[in-house]
Amino acid sequence: MKILLIGMNHRTAPVEVRERYAAQDPGPALRKLVASDEIGEAVLVSTCNRVDLVVATTRVEDAVLRVHRFFRQDLADADAVADSPSIDEVSYEHRDREAVCHVFRVASSLDSMVVGEPQILGQMKDAYRLAVENRCCGPVLARLFQRAFATAKRVKNETRIAQRPVSVARVGVELAGQIFEDLADKRALLLGAGEMIELALFALQREGLRDVHVVNRTFANAEELAERFAATPHPLDELETLLPESDVVLACVGGERPPLHYALVKRALDERRSRPAFFIDLGVPRNVDARVEGLDNAYVYDMDDLQSVADANAGERRRESDRGEHIVVEEQVAFDAWLTGLRAVPTIRHVRARAEQIRDGEVARLAGRLDLAPSQLEGVHQLTRAIVNKILHAPVAHLRNETEENGDAPVLEVVRAIFALDDEGAPGAEADAALRAEMERNRLRHARIPEDGFDPTEPDDEADE
Repeated sequence: MKILLIGMNHRTAPVEVRERYAAQDPGPALRKLVASDEIGEAVLVSTCNRVDLVVATTRVEDAVLRVHRFFRQDLADADAVADSPSIDEVSYEHRDREAVCHVFRVASSLDSMVVGEPQILGQMKDAYRLAVENRCCGPVLARLFQRAFATAKRVKNETRIAQRPVSVARVGVELAGQIFEDLADKRALLLGAGEMIELALFALQREGLRDVHVVNRTFANAEELAERFAATPHPLDELETLLPESDVVLACVGGERPPLHYALVKRALDERRSRPAFFIDLGVPRNVDARVEGLDNAYVYDMDDLQSVADANAGERRRESDRGEHIVVEEQVAFDAWLTGLRAVPTIRHVRARAEQIRDGEVARLAGRLDLAPSQLEGVHQLTRAIVNKILHAPVAHLRNETEENGDAPVLEVVRAIFALDDEGAPGAEADAALRAEMERNRLRHARIPEDGFDPTEPDDEADE
């Protein structure tokens, strides 16, 4: 079984192209794909930044053509992609170990637009769950994605790739946490209701802060933001009243003059009686008067300060990503060894099934001529099974070892020829139908049972920063 991955991401295709392939319900298309002769298993990872289709196949070149047709005809509406570039122009293609490495890197957020962002892991779990529910994921891709999730867990636990924020809003919140040991009992005042304020508010609440007040010139905007985040809205004329009771102040509004001017902030600090106040100035032009930084117990960070920290954190993430890449390689090598050994399994099962069919048939023929008691017949079964197992032990062990060491070793073809496994008229061929049914049951079972105690169907509780 080979692994093929064809996809596009933020580096290879613009958003207007990617969104045309972002099917809302890809389940029916996936089922149609797996029902084709070229594809055995399939998982589709579709996010705002990527569309990756991973398939398991025994016919790689045919599968490439089928996957391209899947993108053009099945995944998106034909009219929507009629004027789009061809798949060849905007996609990448990976096979076997390169495909495995790609899946592991994506799950570990090493291939993300923002390295270390956690959102992609939850999206990949959703993609895996969808494939399982639609019976499109068998033992090969089930193992691949389970190991991808385990790899992501290792990267998260063994590196600091996600510990340093790289957005200025998150940096500001992290700095606030350094000044105040616990944000849960602090009050935050947010001046503005735009995207930057929203990101900062989200980050503050993730850190445990609950007492949040939103002030904005347009009160309706303050109300809308406050309602979504369980905060309290206020009109702009209440700013002076709220400021003395606020421990963390975030500001991002437009205007020629800073709304948090020197006299206003000084009066608020005097009322606080030496209690520190932290100002995160996200505005350009600045929202906090530059002279405020000289006041006692005032800690002020503007966009330049925050961006310099964010840039330093981004550099640290890049260094930590090198450690993550080493983990990915380790996991990829381990998976490759498993997959290589797996290639011998169908042939080994086929040999054993044929041998067992012949043995069972001969014993049944013997039992028909001899008057054997049930215990005697069972003894004959045990004896003949032992003989067959001993005869097959050495060739099966040699086949497994050769395959693990040499990959697609010619020994597989030799064994299939010697035992006439592809001859439907050969002795023991009656077992083939039952063997295929058993392998299908195993395919469905493996696609549902997570390994190593890690449940890939559990929802991911982390969000993009």
